Amino acid sequence: MNKLGEKLYISDLQIGGLTTLTSNDFPGCLAAVVFCQGCPWRCGYCHNPHLIPRHGENKLAWPDVMNFLLHRQGLLDAVVFSGGEPTLQDGLRQAMIAARELGFKVGLHTSGAYPSRLAELLPLSSWVGMDIKSSFADYDKVTGVPFSGEKARASARMLLASGVPYEFRTTVHPFYHTAASLLTLAEELQQLGAKHYVLQEFRAQGCENVALNSADSDQDLLNDALCRRMGSMFDSYSVRRA
Repeated sequence: MNKLGEKLYISDLQIGGLTTLTSNDFPGCLAAVVFCQGCPWRCGYCHNPHLIPRHGENKLAWPDVMNFLLHRQGLLDAVVFSGGEPTLQDGLRQAMIAARELGFKVGLHTSGAYPSRLAELLPLSSWVGMDIKSSFADYDKVTGVPFSGEKARASARMLLASGVPYEFRTTVHPFYHTAASLLTLAEELQQLGAKHYVLQEFRAQGCENVALNSADSDQDLLNDALCRRMGSMFDSYSVRRA
């Protein structure tokens, strides 16, 4: 093994899964997605609940992921680190450096749960997709964790100040959101200086919360009038249907 190869095989990243090819997780790029294990928040609508525990049943060794990436040089454009919450892990920075040294762009999906760690990772990121759960005052209702809104706001400000290309996105569910609360959230993001925003319809696939899965979906939350009003606040705005 050469010196580069030796460097690639020394991360302690905890991995719960790998998507070998996607065109949806990094805009304009063919990418692989590394799903990091563990998340400090407990969002009821999570569609990857198996990734919430710090140690999961499905464990993929980092050397195996790097071996895969070594054989995808020139075929894939990017590697995306998702979760769970990837910034939970100490090994993430080293893994991102390793992916960059192979010539890949590096994407990061995050909730912003760890602002100080995000600060260290933004210079290594080519693009960031940040989940915004709700208006910042209502975060605890979604995450189940006190003061999570303050951390998300700090991370959002940091991301905007970094100059790294990004997307803010919110998964919409009538249990957590109303038309009024979505407008409040949009206004908060606009005030922070956000330019790019996406609303995502809740999808039951993967969600283990029976109450959320059985709740009537209030499609009026994403009606044309609301979407036009929210869309006028951002340079780019869209709705991803389930």
